[in-house]
Amino acid sequence: MGEEKRTRLTPARIESFTCKQGQSFLWDSKIPGLAVRANPGGKKAFIVQGRLGKKTARLSIAPVGAITLEEARTEATRLLLLLSQGIDPREEKQRQLKAEAAAKAARVEEKTMRAAAAVLVGEAWEDYLSDRTPRWSARHLLDHRKLSQDGSQERRKGCGHRKPGPLAPLMVLQLADLNAERVESWIKAEVADRPGQSRLALRLLRAFLNWCGEHPRYGQIVGSGIVTTRAKETPPKQQPRQDSLQKEQLAGWFAAVRQISNPVIAAYLQGILLTGARPGELADLRWEDVDFKWNKIVIRDKVEGERTIPLTPFVAALLWRLPKRNEWVFSSPTAASGRLQSAFKNHKQALVEAGIDDNITLHGLRRSFGSLSEWCELPVGVVAQVMGHRPSAIAEKHYRVRPLDLLRQWAEKYEGWILEQAGVEIPKSGGKVVSITDRIRVAG
Repeated sequence: MGEEKRTRLTPARIESFTCKQGQSFLWDSKIPGLAVRANPGGKKAFIVQGRLGKKTARLSIAPVGAITLEEARTEATRLLLLLSQGIDPREEKQRQLKAEAAAKAARVEEKTMRAAAAVLVGEAWEDYLSDRTPRWSARHLLDHRKLSQDGSQERRKGCGHRKPGPLAPLMVLQLADLNAERVESWIKAEVADRPGQSRLALRLLRAFLNWCGEHPRYGQIVGSGIVTTRAKETPPKQQPRQDSLQKEQLAGWFAAVRQISNPVIAAYLQGILLTGARPGELADLRWEDVDFKWNKIVIRDKVEGERTIPLTPFVAALLWRLPKRNEWVFSSPTAASGRLQSAFKNHKQALVEAGIDDNITLHGLRRSFGSLSEWCELPVGVVAQVMGHRPSAIAEKHYRVRPLDLLRQWAEKYEGWILEQAGVEIPKSGGKVVSITDRIRVAG
């Protein structure tokens, strides 16, 4: 650089400076080390050259025109000072860029955290349901919806709105404000009003919080230990229900149920008792699932996905006489879904009319199937297969494959015994296909 000719840089000299080949430099005499670099294409830039230890360092400042000559001299002075201190401005610039990027990322993260912290529990809850819906059954999703409803939904029957679900008080909180103290206070209040639903709501809340903990947006907001041991122990332990029809109650029960004016509900209640199906499984029955030719029903269950059970003569007659309004066997012209939603009130009234004081639920009718089948000495494995229970032993799981005809023999034995106890005419099929006319006559 010392051998290069220096001249005091001026805008005019920079303008007239050209290069025919390679690179040419016009060095400044005022700031030693500052120069204008030009190439044959006409591009010019300010550069600075100095010593960094034992090596020569040449640094670009900016294109000519991007900054003024005085700004170039100021920047050259700064860079030469850094070089004289043994600091490489290029590395310093990289550190500065990294620091700026880190600061920007921190600002973005802080902004994201503030925005996420302002999210309501209900908003995160909706994200949770959307994410999990493909993996859930319709019933499981409905439980989440019902337990978190805010009470703005109108009742299907009657006037007014539905009661808010037990999770509703939490849905309006900010997610960042959801802590152990709030959850303990919430569960104590809910248990006093509805212990059963509160127990389920707490389980759903725990699963939701676990999902939040693994979520990229909510994971840093939701802390651990929100559902404490005290909160878990607040709801009373669920006692297994023992409600079931007794043999001597069958006559009164059948008489009252068969007097229900709605034939769909009457058939539905009798169907639960005679098939042992879960109430929800039977309500979800479609006409395509019922085969009147080969006397079988395909049940969509929660254990194996689906199971096939015998269509016994009396049940076949009940189903054959139902109105075929749509795809659902137990249809409802008033329900939005097109199928029967609940028969609880009708069953409760039938129990009153039959003089049965026991509070027998719809699931209690399914439980009655398992209990009353012992009077007919039905094999335990047959009962489990018809009801859709998991096999309870290795032999049942791997070495018992019962054909439908064998299940039909026992199912018809059970149905015949039930109808005999109820004083209802018994169809005589002997395990063979019974004509639709005979089924209607018998069930009528």
